[in-house]
Amino acid sequence: MKKLVVFLLVLGSSVSVAQQKMNTQLKRQLDSVYLLDQKYRAAMSMLYDPQKKDSVAKSISLTVTQAVSYYQDLQLHLDSFNIQFIEDIFKRYGYPGKKMVGTPTNEAAWNIIQHSQKIDKYLPIIKKAAEDNELPFYLYGMMLDRQLMSEGKEQLYGSQVTCRTIKTGKNGCFVWPIKDADQVNARRKEAGFTLTVEQNSKRLGVAYSVIKLSDIK
Repeated sequence: MKKLVVFLLVLGSSVSVAQQKMNTQLKRQLDSVYLLDQKYRAAMSMLYDPQKKDSVAKSISLTVTQAVSYYQDLQLHLDSFNIQFIEDIFKRYGYPGKKMVGTPTNEAAWNIIQHSQKIDKYLPIIKKAAEDNELPFYLYGMMLDRQLMSEGKEQLYGSQVTCRTIKTGKNGCFVWPIKDADQVNARRKEAGFTLTVEQNSKRLGVAYSVIKLSDIK
């Protein structure tokens, strides 16, 4: 009987180790998917930079407007394959987190969902991964903010910036309205953000000011 108990303990330990073993093949696949997710986004970002947009467009012999459409079409084509791959992974494994693929590969699936039109569908999976410490919690906060903004609701962490006209007639970019804005930096710190909302908006090239939903057209 004692030998059987010892055998079962050893077997259980082996199973536990096997379950925690990193999936190196999946890690390589996710690393490749992440590279595809970023392939044209750097160029698109530069096309919105007044100091860089002309040189980027000139490098492919297009106007700035044409270059934006050109790179968007290329990236959307890749994104359609990426989201399909990630959805298949979710069905097989759940969220591919830190234990399964290590860091920073555990952020690859998050990036694909963040750049998709399916945040509302997969936000619960992202939330669970963050609560289980398989993904940095602040990334869940960023995705939650994006979903709230898409629903026309106040964001919680002040991570999302938009560009549109507000009722004062001013047209420009600003931090999307924040719920209890005076407490946002405390929430950001608790969630793991390293910058204040003011510092983050400056990083994004936007002067921070408190905007309310009622200010937006």
